[in-house]
Amino acid sequence: MRIAVASKSGTQVDQHFGHAERFLIYDCAAGQPRLVEEKPVEKYCSFDPDHPFREDKFSAILAALEGCRAVVMVQIGELPRQELEKRGIAAINAVGPIEQALLAAHGTLCGCGFNCGKKSC
Repeated sequence: MRIAVASKSGTQVDQHFGHAERFLIYDCAAGQPRLVEEKPVEKYCSFDPDHPFREDKFSAILAALEGCRAVVMVQIGELPRQELEKRGIAAINAVGPIEQALLAAHGTLCGCGFNCGKKSC
């Protein structure tokens, strides 16, 4: 299972979805999270108080997240969360070390823990 992480530091889940300029893509199927790629993106948020949905920026982020079952980030707005979920991508809020957040996200998505051996993972 692939899970994307919004991280500025590269070690912590430390960014809001809309502020991310990259997503770290992890493969979580082998029992240990393994970074497989980094996907640069244009920030979704432009700090507009009305927070309109930005289809062009969101579509580019979706392309970067292709193949991911979830995105882990500090926070996400309700509309982007709904749009991700419509496309089968879970939006999971977390703070702290990436590995711990990935373990928790994997457990939530799979319901079995990390070393389950299920093909769905």
